[in-house]
Amino acid sequence: MNRDSALSGFKLTTRQLAISGMLGAIAIILGVTRLGFIPVPTPAGHATIMHIPAILGGILEGPIVGALVGLIFGVYSFLNATNPMFADPLIAILPRIFIGVAAYYSYKYFWKNSAIAAALGTLTNTLGVLGLATLRGYLPIKVSASIALIHGTPEVVVATLLIFVLVKALKRAGY
Repeated sequence: MNRDSALSGFKLTTRQLAISGMLGAIAIILGVTRLGFIPVPTPAGHATIMHIPAILGGILEGPIVGALVGLIFGVYSFLNATNPMFADPLIAILPRIFIGVAAYYSYKYFWKNSAIAAALGTLTNTLGVLGLATLRGYLPIKVSASIALIHGTPEVVVATLLIFVLVKALKRAGY
């Protein structure tokens, strides 16, 4: 198999590449400035919105853009890991690649509902990270389950609200 046939299904327009870069930059800015962490009344203390650009990229531009933005988010998490769990590239990067992909397919197949896409994209992040952390021995299953419930719930709520508003505004603006 030659290189051209292996990559023939992978088409990325200039627009998609530019949007991937912009949304990836937004994810990094959210992390660097700490604006990506919204205080919530849980033991974790905050819900992250750093995955929002990956969800938005998936919904608006498709699974490739969603995956690229998720990859940027994952690499950022890996390079800035303060916890040994996130210094593991399988945990820091792999689940993040699938955030925008899950959001795209759920949006496409669930009546173009951005709220469902946001919830499933967020759950992909939360359950992917915690599931891999459990499988790789960083967290006991009971700890992962409690984190998923206590910390994941506000993240799903925040992401659903933000994505619903952002997609509605962008669609109204003609995007």
